[in-house]
Amino acid sequence: MAQMCTIVHISGRRLLERAGALAAHSELPGGLTRTSLSKEYRGAAALVMGWMREAGMDARLDAIGNVIGRYEGARPGAPCLVLGSHLDTVRNAGKYDGMLGVLSGIECAHALHAAGRRLPFALEVAGFCDEEGVRFGVTLLGSRAMAGTFDPAALEAKDAAGVTLAQALRDFGLDPARIGEAVKRREDVLAYAELHIEQGPVLEAEGLAVGVVTAINGFTRMAVTIEGTAGHAGTVPMRLRRDALAAAAECVLAVERIGASEPGIVATVGRMELLPGAINVVPGEARFTVDVRAPDDAQRLRAAAAIRAEIAAICARRNVNARIEDLQQQGAAACAPWLVEQMAAALRAEGLRDFRLPSGAGHDGQAMQAIAGIGMLFVRCEKGVSHNPAEAITAADAEAGARVLLRFVEGFAPKG
Repeated sequence: MAQMCTIVHISGRRLLERAGALAAHSELPGGLTRTSLSKEYRGAAALVMGWMREAGMDARLDAIGNVIGRYEGARPGAPCLVLGSHLDTVRNAGKYDGMLGVLSGIECAHALHAAGRRLPFALEVAGFCDEEGVRFGVTLLGSRAMAGTFDPAALEAKDAAGVTLAQALRDFGLDPARIGEAVKRREDVLAYAELHIEQGPVLEAEGLAVGVVTAINGFTRMAVTIEGTAGHAGTVPMRLRRDALAAAAECVLAVERIGASEPGIVATVGRMELLPGAINVVPGEARFTVDVRAPDDAQRLRAAAAIRAEIAAICARRNVNARIEDLQQQGAAACAPWLVEQMAAALRAEGLRDFRLPSGAGHDGQAMQAIAGIGMLFVRCEKGVSHNPAEAITAADAEAGARVLLRFVEGFAPKG
């Protein structure tokens, strides 16, 4: 009965209204862009801290600019279960990516506070300052700082205006030398749990509002340059051409084929540039990117190796040169099985189907796994659209996700 008393305080309408209020703090007139440590981020952080305090939490900014709210347990100073997501956005973003997870965590604290309940552990909600990496080109800054894996070299990263991260922290009123104060000790964190919109179409296709995430896909990113010979489009015979674009086109199809070769793998060519880029010139150079993702690292690495080998073979056969540069790699982050099972139990307790799926997108859990087991819930989003102003969820689905999250929190049993 105690659980039902808290569950009734969850409001999907309030979640959507608050997401709308946060969207007003934007650098983009008529749209939503909010980068870390900007004045718009400061306004959003202040709004979130106000809601945290209304929910019975202590609220503060930590040394990197994360918003931290704490709802004490029955014993003050107890280890905490951390709920969270991020408060920064991509450019021209939707309202719910990141924000829904922060707001749902606050909603859980509000429900506990309204019911006068304290748990055997503390509940903390983290609004991470920079997950997207839009401003400084470095992702997961806030969660890496909390997890103790922040790379000091990132302080020299610059935004488009030439402002370094170190200077941006100082301008925000923070001291780059004190970032270490944001670190949480492993013994103080029982687990990390995040609710997030799916950013994909699977739940909608299944007719489900909420699902349990099994793993966050790792990724491999490459930059490919193919060098042929530019020539006049009218005078160079087809059999004598070294057409960089024709070779690149075959490579793109190879990437697609390998990406479809096993369940779980996805592979994408997201950007291409041609030189000299004239209507009457055979392309002499083609540059494109490759992004390979999978929930299993060995599977991802096999696919990436197959793509490299196929590109080399295609270019050798077409008598063009290929250079492949490794840009970035991030290992997969498996959700802790004990948290997956507890989340699935919460899903069933809400009368929902136990459905599990991987996350194709990156999340703060990839950093937080350094200090704690991680778990995730996904909430259905319309047509799977995200990182886009058309991003949409319903109040009913937002409420369903928050209810499952609260069920999980109230039934949470630390490992061992």
